[in-house]
Amino acid sequence: MNKSVPVVKVLFVFCIALLVTAVSFFPGFADDPGMQNKVIFGPGDDKRGYESADYTTNTLDLQKRIGKEADLISFVRQPPLGLPPVPVPAENPVSTKKILLGRKLFFDRRLSINDTFSCGMCHIPEQGFTNNEIETAVGVEGRTGKRNTPTVYNVAYFNKLFHDGRESTLEQQVWSPFLARNEMANPSIGYVINKIKAIREYDGLFEEAFDGRGPTMETVGMALANYQRTLNSADSPFDRWYYGKEKGAVSEQAKRGFQLFTGKGGCSACHLVKEEYALFSDDRLHNTGLGYKESMRSGSGTTSVQLAPGIFTELENTVIQSVSRAKENDLGLYEVTENPNDRWKFRTPSLRNVALTAPYMHNGSIYTLRDVIDFYNRGGIPNEILSPLIRPLHLTDSEVEDLVAFLNSLTGGNVTTLVTDAFAAPVGDMGKDDPNWTHENKLEY
Repeated sequence: MNKSVPVVKVLFVFCIALLVTAVSFFPGFADDPGMQNKVIFGPGDDKRGYESADYTTNTLDLQKRIGKEADLISFVRQPPLGLPPVPVPAENPVSTKKILLGRKLFFDRRLSINDTFSCGMCHIPEQGFTNNEIETAVGVEGRTGKRNTPTVYNVAYFNKLFHDGRESTLEQQVWSPFLARNEMANPSIGYVINKIKAIREYDGLFEEAFDGRGPTMETVGMALANYQRTLNSADSPFDRWYYGKEKGAVSEQAKRGFQLFTGKGGCSACHLVKEEYALFSDDRLHNTGLGYKESMRSGSGTTSVQLAPGIFTELENTVIQSVSRAKENDLGLYEVTENPNDRWKFRTPSLRNVALTAPYMHNGSIYTLRDVIDFYNRGGIPNEILSPLIRPLHLTDSEVEDLVAFLNSLTGGNVTTLVTDAFAAPVGDMGKDDPNWTHENKLEY
C-alpha cells in the first residue's frame, strides 16, 4: 500500500481490518502442525499464511462439533497417568448430577447480561479451553480485557486462580466472570440466580444435585466447580515415557529436551516435576519482566499494520493510540496486595497441553513455544524486582528445538474425550419460555 494514502482512509481500513481479523494474527496453536486434529480441535481460523495475498481461511465447520458424553467423574476418581489425586473439598463432593449441571451452566449463553455469552466462549474446548485467536479476552458486546484467557485444564489442582492469583477456590472463582463488565456483565449475584430460577430447563436440576437446595450463590459455584474439577488431562506421550516407562513413547529429541528442562534450562524450578506426578507449576507468582516492559513501553515509533492478506502499512504509534482504547496498565499481583514488591508478578501456568493453548504469557503477547523459550533464553526483561530465578540460559538453537519437542509431548491423551464431551453440552439457545424472550423482561427489573 502506498504510504501517501490519506491517514483518515488508512485508519478506516485499519479499523475494519481489526474487526474482521479478530485483533491479532497467530501462526498457529502448536509449533508442530502434526499436533493438530483439524476436525476435533484447533483455532477456528489460525491465520496461518495471512501475510500472503492468496490467503484462504481454515475455519472449522460447526457441523463437525459432534458431541459424545463422557464419564467425566472418572477423571476425578482416577486421574490420568502423570497426575496426583484430585483435591476435592469435603463440603462439595463430586457427583455426576453436579458435574452435568455445572457443564450446562458453563456453556449457557443466557447467563450473561444480554443472553449471548458463556464461560465456554472464552474457554473454548477445541482451543485448549482458552482462545487461540486473540491475545486478550473479549466479553459481551466486544468489551476487551487486559489478560489472556487461561486454560482450565487441570485447574482443580491449583490454589491460586486468575493470572494474579486473587482467588483460592473454584467455588468462589466462578463469580468474577459472571459479574465483570468486560466478561458476562451481570449486574449482581441476585440477577444471575433469579435468571436461572426463571429458565425452565433448570427446574429441579439444582434440587436433584444438592439434596433439595435450589439455585443460590453457593450451589451455582459448587456446580461449576464440579465440572471444572473433571477437566484433568494427562497420559501424554511424556507421561507414558517418564511415568509409564514406555521407552518409545517420545522421540529422542523430546528426551533431550526434558534433560534441558530439568537441567541447563532451569525450567523445572517453577514448572515442577515430581517423582510420582507432574503439575508443571509451582502455583506461585513471579516477575519475568514482561509486565514491567508493558508498563514502561513508550508510545513513540511506528508499527507495521496488516490491513488485509498481503497488504501492510507503517503507522505512527501515536496515530494508532489516537483511535484505540487506552491500554490499562497491568501490575499483576500488586493489584491484589498493593505491595510494591509484588509488581508485575503473575502466576506460573501449568505446561500440560501447552501446545494447544497459544498465545502465551499473561497478556497473550507471545505466539509460539519457540518464542517463549527465546524470551527466557534472553533472561526475561531486566528490572529492579526481576525474579532471581530468571537469568540468561545460553541455549543453542538445537537445544531450543529440543525443548520445543519436549513441550509438544505434553498433550494429554484424553483431550479429544474432554472436547467431544463439551460439544455434547447445550449452548443456551433462547426460547419463548426464557425470561428475556423478545425483551419482555419477565425478571421484572
